[in-house]
Amino acid sequence: MNSAAAYPPPSAPPANMFGNVPGYEDIMSGGGGYLPPPMPLEPIAPPQPGPTPDNWNIPSMSEDEAREAFKSYVSAQCCYRSGPAEDGVITNTEPSNTYRYRLETFTESRLTEWATKPHEGEPADFYTETAPRPWEVQATPPNLFTNHTQEIRVPYTASIKDCHSCHATGTMPCEECHGNGYKQCWVCNGSGSKSDENCSHCNGTGKDRCSECNSHGTKDCETCKGKRQLLTYIKLKVEWTNNMEDHVVEQNSGLTADLKSVTGKELFKNSQYLLYPLIGFPNPVIAEASQRLVTEHQSKYAQNSRILQQRQTVELIPITKVNYKWKGDSYTYYVYGNERQVSADDYPATCCCVIM
Repeated sequence: MNSAAAYPPPSAPPANMFGNVPGYEDIMSGGGGYLPPPMPLEPIAPPQPGPTPDNWNIPSMSEDEAREAFKSYVSAQCCYRSGPAEDGVITNTEPSNTYRYRLETFTESRLTEWATKPHEGEPADFYTETAPRPWEVQATPPNLFTNHTQEIRVPYTASIKDCHSCHATGTMPCEECHGNGYKQCWVCNGSGSKSDENCSHCNGTGKDRCSECNSHGTKDCETCKGKRQLLTYIKLKVEWTNNMEDHVVEQNSGLTADLKSVTGKELFKNSQYLLYPLIGFPNPVIAEASQRLVTEHQSKYAQNSRILQQRQTVELIPITKVNYKWKGDSYTYYVYGNERQVSADDYPATCCCVIM
């Protein structure tokens, strides 16, 4: 008899496997998901303006500093000869600083779903007490503005059920041998003979032991791991997310490099529960970006999450355009960011490198 016939195929968890828990009714109808946060018990104080910064400038880069950055950049390129960086004559430098505004909104989101795990002796506490609502369950938050996820078994929702996949037998037919314990011999293709003689690999049986199930024809059920029973419970997933957006003022220096990889001089930082947009900023584009992003974040993230803190930062990113001459021709490179990265698209002394 084919032992696979004794095991009905695995099925999805039956609807009656999960109980009805007050406050979690939406899960039964396929709902759950992200949950709107509860209304605060006390009125929230309106956001207040932050302090006005008093220094918006970065000193210009000297020629010596620009040349050293250029030399360091060229030495790190495998196909650049050092001549222009060593012997090029700097004709002038043009500072072209640009502002970067960054808004961070740190949120906590909660979602629920029914879950199962192999029963390993845990007690069933379903309905022994009233289950706390999703936003009442205690969770340990990370440091502010740090992404983190925590999964919590909601108290008083756990019950013990027979495994629906193996029908509480703890085993399932081996898929490799279809529950027979043996497979067709790969040497003789199941014929039992090879070159008119009994196959030496299978001793003429045409069968080969199934190594996947050690010839038993069955394996531990993947769902219950052989335990026969499952612990069913409501799983609460808590996600802390730092939602961050940048706005860089368009600069006309000609630099095409992405400024996301560099830092600048921090001119301003303000952090509180709900922020007030920047006021009095000398660049109107940054003030407009602050107004737009703060409004968007507070509207968007308050729908399905709890805003824990907001932070806005303004950086002044230094950009220096360097014009120089080498062998009678004019060229340009840029030094940008506190890291003094260099962009030199028209570097005049490159060679072809072959990497073996």
